[in-house]
Amino acid sequence: MLFPTHLAVAVLLGRRFRLSTAWLLVGAALPDVVDKSLATLGVVDLFHTVGHSGLLLVLAIPVAYHGRSGLALAVGWGTHLLADAFQIVLNGRPTDALFLGWPLVVPPTPMALPPLSFARQYLWSPAFFVELGIWAALAAVVVADRRRRESE
Repeated sequence: MLFPTHLAVAVLLGRRFRLSTAWLLVGAALPDVVDKSLATLGVVDLFHTVGHSGLLLVLAIPVAYHGRSGLALAVGWGTHLLADAFQIVLNGRPTDALFLGWPLVVPPTPMALPPLSFARQYLWSPAFFVELGIWAALAAVVVADRRRRESE
């Protein structure tokens, strides 16, 4: 999933569940900020490693119990991982979703594309149209909010 869409999902979740949008955004951004930086610097070979590892659930659970801001951070991070896994499976590369088990499991043929190359390849894929739906939902929420405020 493209980075801005992870942020859009965070905003929608914040609106729906009345969680801190700021902490949801931090959690949603964290996997890409960590992993894209590490891969770009040459520390790791793949763009889904440390920040995208489902094994970090052992850290996310105690964070989630540390108040509503911790819950929002953990939810933002978790939805990022779920959205990435969903788009990978939807686009026909289910074994690539094994990134969730990194470092214990590594996808057999990972798509190790830098972010810009990934975005070009991703356009017009099945998951891209799901993203368009997410953006349409966010636009509908913004329009509804604006209309509600104008009528008050």
